[in-house]
Amino acid sequence: MAEVLHVKRRSATGSRAARRLRRRGQVPAILYGHGEENVPLVLSASEVQAAVRHGARQVDLAGDVQDKALIRELQWDTWGLEILHVDLQRVHAGERVTLEVDIHLRGEAPGAHEGGHVEQLLHQVEVECSATEVPDELVLRINQLQLGQTLTVRDLSVPEGVKVLADPDTPVAQCVAAEEAPEEELETPAAGPAEPEVIGRKKKDEEQQED
Repeated sequence: MAEVLHVKRRSATGSRAARRLRRRGQVPAILYGHGEENVPLVLSASEVQAAVRHGARQVDLAGDVQDKALIRELQWDTWGLEILHVDLQRVHAGERVTLEVDIHLRGEAPGAHEGGHVEQLLHQVEVECSATEVPDELVLRINQLQLGQTLTVRDLSVPEGVKVLADPDTPVAQCVAAEEAPEEELETPAAGPAEPEVIGRKKKDEEQQED
């Protein structure tokens, strides 16, 4: 069941108006898509935070606008704690969309009991699915992951009707021995993969731009 966001139309725009909304526990948003007009909206901050916390991507809008929408992008504050703005895209029942979905590991790898360390190499993957059946996450079960083994995209648990667009051989998680890490890398760590974004978290230099 989709999360419900109660919305009101927003007449005032700009940074000053947005700050006033946030002080009242509200979040500015924009609804767009399907060739219809862009509609500035006001959302409840607590409802948006609950939807994000539950991993919801598809939401039902109630109030001044009644529609189905995808949470396409969230703008966060510098510390990644407060949602500053929400982009919502209209969707219709039966419509197929593409978007990034989080990957979560489940279970306990046998290789971890043999001195191994489980590393997650891929945190999000692009999928195509019905707009009204967007999975909150994709699960990779690691109960059979042995020391020295790697699990790939083809090992993901994928709901019926969802198509993963990534190469099936893309590594997702591996179990490696702790002593495999070179000493020089421990002394001067190389830059690793960037931390995955949380539904469109914007870079710091973009956070000041709002609708």
